[in-house]
Amino acid sequence: SQLHAQYDHKSNEEITTHTTIIKVAGRVMSCRHMGKASFITLQDMGGRIQLYVSDSQLPHGEYDKLLQRLDLGDICGAQGRLFKTKTGELTIRCFSLRILTKALRPLPDKFHGLQDQEARYRQRYLDLISNEQSRNTFEIRSQILAGIRQFMIDRGFMEVETPMMQLIPGGASARPFITHHNALDLDMYLRIAPE
Repeated sequence: SQLHAQYDHKSNEEITTHTTIIKVAGRVMSCRHMGKASFITLQDMGGRIQLYVSDSQLPHGEYDKLLQRLDLGDICGAQGRLFKTKTGELTIRCFSLRILTKALRPLPDKFHGLQDQEARYRQRYLDLISNEQSRNTFEIRSQILAGIRQFMIDRGFMEVETPMMQLIPGGASARPFITHHNALDLDMYLRIAPE
């Protein structure tokens, strides 16, 4: 988003005379191949940027090797210079592109996303990667909670966390609810409010 804020309002001539090398990293969200050139969209927490990767810009043989290994969801690092496409899209003309982290599982289809509501809740990480509206909701929620927490801390309050499951039954005289923690292979007791 810093690149867009700094260069979106400038013309292609102004941008191309700027000789600074741009370095970015992000998750591959889309990849469009057109023969010996490709347009790749990278996304990070700040926004999206388009990369232009061509066979002539990369070292000999690197383009074909890269396209064979590159999948949606991979995290890549790129270096290059900025320019604007004919449609006015701010783009980085890459002379270096590396896969930093390989995605173990594919991302949902970019046009349909996660349609199944239950799958969105079960695989929240996929929903947050592919759905900008869900990500914005979580960012706003996080900022609200941080604001409330800071408000209370500024007024001398202390945050106390009480566990929901305990090793020893306690609280009121009611019979405790017993459950089994599979990962720890322990019987545990649900906390009972003493009031």
